[in-house]
Amino acid sequence: MSLKDKITEDMKTAMRTAQKERLGTIRLILSAIKQREVDERITLDDGQVMTVIEKMIKQRREAIAQFESGGRADLVAKESAEITVLQTYLPAQLSDGEIDALITEAIASTGAASMKDMGKVVSAVKAKAQGRADMGAVSARIKQKLSS
Repeated sequence: MSLKDKITEDMKTAMRTAQKERLGTIRLILSAIKQREVDERITLDDGQVMTVIEKMIKQRREAIAQFESGGRADLVAKESAEITVLQTYLPAQLSDGEIDALITEAIASTGAASMKDMGKVVSAVKAKAQGRADMGAVSARIKQKLSS
C-alpha cells in the first residue's frame, strides 16, 4: 500500500471515529498532495509525498516560532498537534550518531576536503537521510565538519 493510500485510509478511520483534529490535519496533507499533483501534472510516489509532508512540518515549526513570540499558546498547541500527526507518516528519525556516521561516510566517499565540496556531501547524505532527518540541521553539521 502506498503512503498516499495509507493517508486516505487513515482519513476514513478518523471520520468514523470522529477524531476532528486528526481528520483536519490528514485532509490538509491530502490537499497539499493533490495540489502538487495538479500543479505538476504527475502522480506523486512515496518519496515525493514524504517531501510534501516534510515541507508541511517545516511550515508548522516556523509558525510555532512566530506564535511563541506573539504569545499565542493556543495556536502553538494546535500547530504542535499537527506536527505530531504529520510525523506519523515519516520514517523514524535518525539519531545524532547515525547522522554523524552518514556525514563521515559521505565525506570519505566524495573525497570532500573543503567548503567548496559541501554540495556533493549534502547530496550524498540527503539520498540516505531523506525524510529521516532535518536537512537544515544536517547541512549545518556538514558545514561544521568541513570547516574544521
